[in-house]
Amino acid sequence: IVSEPLRSLGLAGPDTDGRVAAALAGVGLPADAGDRYPHEFSGGQRQRIALARATVCDPRVLLADEPVSALDVTTRVRIVDLLGELKESRGLTIAMVSHDLSVVAALCEHTAVLESGRVVEQGDTREVLGAPSHPYTARLIASVPRLPSALRLEKHDG
Repeated sequence: IVSEPLRSLGLAGPDTDGRVAAALAGVGLPADAGDRYPHEFSGGQRQRIALARATVCDPRVLLADEPVSALDVTTRVRIVDLLGELKESRGLTIAMVSHDLSVVAALCEHTAVLESGRVVEQGDTREVLGAPSHPYTARLIASVPRLPSALRLEKHDG
């Protein structure tokens, strides 16, 4: 599955196996992962395989639609970290669709907020999420789940 984009784009050749192994290694999977069946992988590993497949052709832009949905919290963190590493190490631009504002905050420099298919606010992510100017953006931010105040750690002067 990782080599399919190379074949589809006519880029397959004698170095295909090496490129696949490098793509798998680049997302933290061993080269022998290519010899295993899909049911043998966890959800996080499957997401890593999808990233290897998406990056095996060394694209400049990666389109990611809800890249961490349906993953457990620790796996989500690992995938967000991996996307950040790929972005930095490859100079990759990531265009992402996400309802998870923590993922947006972690990975995106620029954010556009859509309401009913229309852009209602856009700009630097820190500004959009830190000081929203549109009521819809403010409602989105207010809807992010937070720990109840009774569970938050208090700062103690010591």
